[in-house]
Amino acid sequence: MESDQEEAGLEWQVGVWDRISRIYLQDVDQRFAPVVENVVARAGLKSGQQVLDLGTGTGAVMERVAPVVSPRGDVVGMDISRDMLALAQQRLAGRGLTNVSLREGRAETVPADDGVFDVVLASLSLMYVIDRGAAAREIARVLRPSGRLVASVWAGPEECDIVLFQQTAGRFAGTPPVPGVGPGALADLSSFLNQLADVGIKARVETETLGFDFDDFASAWHTLASVTTAHLAPERQQEAKEAVMAVMYPDGDGPRHFRNVTQFIIGEL
Repeated sequence: MESDQEEAGLEWQVGVWDRISRIYLQDVDQRFAPVVENVVARAGLKSGQQVLDLGTGTGAVMERVAPVVSPRGDVVGMDISRDMLALAQQRLAGRGLTNVSLREGRAETVPADDGVFDVVLASLSLMYVIDRGAAAREIARVLRPSGRLVASVWAGPEECDIVLFQQTAGRFAGTPPVPGVGPGALADLSSFLNQLADVGIKARVETETLGFDFDDFASAWHTLASVTTAHLAPERQQEAKEAVMAVMYPDGDGPRHFRNVTQFIIGEL
């Protein structure tokens, strides 16, 4: 049974993802495309496989995977945000993809039978899972024998500009209802790798330095922090902006490249 804290944490996260869904589709997906491409490439997908996309968001992973596993393979996308799922449905339908389906759900309680997937993908979603031990058990449960997990997570703020940006802004936004979630939460993967090992998933980590660009501070703030700081009083929001500017734009406003060390978890059951 979930604790009151977990329930509050889930409600908080759903609210954030619902509110950011349009920004994600319009501004975030294109910048995260290199991460998605690396996840899909490492999965080694084949025609006919059954794939689960944990934290599918607006469907960027599904859009790339569905044609690879067709015609006999299928892709199931799962997310906690109904607004994200609605946008994913529009996106996939617009591509004419028919071997896809979407489900509302959490990584801690995957709405799927035992041993039905050849591959589980999780692109930049495990950082937001509240109970990652439960998620590891669920991933192992839904995978077939010799099934594969491929996930991506950000490194820490010293190596990952998006984490530095969001953590700096986030210090002004208040403490989340649950600890240990958010950008950079899996910078140290040792605990999660142990949790995977405990359920029979042997995993290794590979890293890539990936990046994206913003034309100016305003566009970066709108995309990366406007939703999570929207509730702040104007003066407090200004303090947050000044803190991010001081850390990330010491030479003043203008174009900036975000260098992001990305960690890829490749596991086999």
